[in-house]
Amino acid sequence: MTEKNNLNLFIEKMKAESIPSSVINSFLFCYDEAIQKKKGLISETEISPVFPNEIKDAKTLERHQASGEQALKKTVAIVLNGGLGTSMGLDSTKSLIPVKEGRSFLEIIMERSEKKSARLALMNSFNTHDETCRAVAELNPQRPPDMFVQNKFPKILQENHKPALWPDNPYMEWNPAGHGDFYLAFYESGTLKSLIDQGIVYGFVSNSDNLGASLDTSLLGYFADRNAPFMMEVARRTKSDSKGGHLARDKNGRLILRESSQCRENETAFFSDIDRHCFFNTNNIWINLKFLYDFMQKEKIIRLPTILNPKHVCPGNTKSPLGYHLETAMGSAISLFQGAEAILVSRSRFYPVKRCEDLMAIDSDRFIFSEKKGLALSPDSTHEAIFIDLDPAYYGTLASFQKRFPHGAPSLLHCRSVKIKGDVLFEEGVTLKGDVVIENRSKKSVTLPKGAVVDRDILFQ
Repeated sequence: MTEKNNLNLFIEKMKAESIPSSVINSFLFCYDEAIQKKKGLISETEISPVFPNEIKDAKTLERHQASGEQALKKTVAIVLNGGLGTSMGLDSTKSLIPVKEGRSFLEIIMERSEKKSARLALMNSFNTHDETCRAVAELNPQRPPDMFVQNKFPKILQENHKPALWPDNPYMEWNPAGHGDFYLAFYESGTLKSLIDQGIVYGFVSNSDNLGASLDTSLLGYFADRNAPFMMEVARRTKSDSKGGHLARDKNGRLILRESSQCRENETAFFSDIDRHCFFNTNNIWINLKFLYDFMQKEKIIRLPTILNPKHVCPGNTKSPLGYHLETAMGSAISLFQGAEAILVSRSRFYPVKRCEDLMAIDSDRFIFSEKKGLALSPDSTHEAIFIDLDPAYYGTLASFQKRFPHGAPSLLHCRSVKIKGDVLFEEGVTLKGDVVIENRSKKSVTLPKGAVVDRDILFQ
C-alpha cells in the first residue's frame, strides 16, 4: 500500500506542473522498474557477440556521398543540449563553455549547421533552456534552430521512495529524464510532427559536447539509401572502454545494448572482454522521422531500461537528503526498432568533453577543426591517443583550469602522456613532448615561461 500511496504523490506532483499524461506514464514505468528492482539483467547465454564482419564500416561508404548531399535538405541535426558543466564545477549550460579557439560548443555547432545549410534542432533541459535561448539570440543566426525541452522527472527520496522536497530551491526537486527521453520529448513537443510537415525525413542525433559528431554526408547517404528506421554509430572498444556498455544481439537476432548494470556479477569477465564484445555506442544516432512518428503514435511512450542514479537532492550539498534520479539512455531503443542497424565509425567521431583533461586535449593543436570534417585529430600528431592527468585541486574546475592556462592549452602535437601535480601556470606557446610529469611540491605557484619546451620530467621543490 505504501508504494501505491507514493505513486499517487508523484502523479499529483507531476499534474501540478502540467506534465503530459504520457510523461507521467513514462515516469511510473521507470519508478516501478527501479523500486521493484527489475534490473533487466541480460545473461551472456541470452545474447551473442557482434563481430566486425557483421556490420558495415563507414570507410567504405564514399559511393553514398552523392545521395547524402541530396538528402541534406531533408535532414535535421538534433543536438542534445540538456547538460550542465557540473563535472567542471559549473552550474550553467555546458554547451556555452569555450572549447576551441575561444568559441563555445554552441557557436561551433551553429556555424557548422549554417555552412552545411542543414536544419538544426536543440533539445534543451529545464536547466539550460532559458540560457540557451539568450545565447542563440546573441549569436543572431540567419536561421535560428528549432528548440524543444526535455521532460523532467521528480527526484525520489532514498529513505522512503517519496517525492523529494527542497523548499529552498524547488528546481532541485526535479531532474532531466535522461537522453532516452529524447523520443517522447521530440514527439510531445510537436517538433517531430512539425519537421515532418516541412519535408524533413532524416534526423541525426548527437551530444552537444561531442564535436566529433559532424553531419557526415556519406553516412547520411547510406542511411537514406538503406531506408533503415534507425542506425547507431559504434566504435571499437579499447581497454579504457571495458567497463562501459557494448553492442550485442538477442536470441531473435535484434541488436541490443547491454550496460554494466545489466550484467550478472558472475559474468563481468565476458562483459569486459573487448575482443568478444567489440563495439560501444558513440551516442550518435540516425533516425527516420516518419518511422519514429508512426511508432510514437502507436506506443505513446518508449519503454527503455531504467538507470537509477543515486545523488543528493541538492547536488554539492551533502546535508541535503539522499535521493535518486530516474533516467533512460537513448541508444537502448535500438532493440525496439525492427530493422535497426549499426555502423562502424572512426573514434574521431567520438570526442566528448566530460572533464578538464578532455577540454585540454580538444583545445590543443592535437585537434584541428575544418568545415568539411568538423573536429579531427591533426595529421601531424605523433600519437593517436594521449593520457592526461591533471591535479584536481588546481585544474578540477573550469575557472581553475583557465587561470592556469590563460592562453589556452599548450602544444600537445607530439605528446603521449602528461601528468601535472601541484600549482603550475602555463604561459603562451609552451610545448609538451613525449611522456611528461610536471610536479610542483612547493606551496607557491610556479610558471613555465613563454615558448618553453618540456620533453622530460620536471620537479619544483
